[in-house]
Amino acid sequence: MPTLFRFIVTLAVLAGLAYAAMFALVTYVEPKKGEITIRIPADKINPQQ
Repeated sequence: MPTLFRFIVTLAVLAGLAYAAMFALVTYVEPKKGEITIRIPADKINPQQ
């Protein structure tokens, strides 16, 4: 049983680290806002057959 307990504790610690990383990203990273324009060639929209 100690091996199972160690495994569960390891999984809990890894899940906690992942949660902390996601929380840090949400808290400290601000996305850049701006317009994006992408030109799509007419050949890709209406391919000639």
